[in-house]
Amino acid sequence: MSEQPGRRADGEENDPRSAGSTESGGAPRPTGKRAARSQGSSPSNAVETAGSPSGTEARENPFQLIARFIREVISELRKVIWPNRKQMVTYTIVVFIFLFFMVGLIFGLDQVFSRGVLWLYG
Repeated sequence: MSEQPGRRADGEENDPRSAGSTESGGAPRPTGKRAARSQGSSPSNAVETAGSPSGTEARENPFQLIARFIREVISELRKVIWPNRKQMVTYTIVVFIFLFFMVGLIFGLDQVFSRGVLWLYG
């Protein structure tokens, strides 16, 4: 039996781009028919999430929740690559040029359509 290029004997795609792709766990992620079977949802596959409170855990104080949220926000903001002054000026100019273009386009279309309606219905 001759195989088509890009197909394996079991009918799955043989894509070299996805051969090395992995999920966050480091294991190769399944593709094709195998992925559809493994991602099926059944009640036996239900997993309790880490953040969901169970019956034995005590609830956190609302002030602790707020404090933790603020700490996490600050830690995420530290990861941000902030633009320098030159980049900000460039981005701002690009946004204003796009804004003026869109305002002009909409104004022009509005004028054309309003004159067309006045001509048609007089």
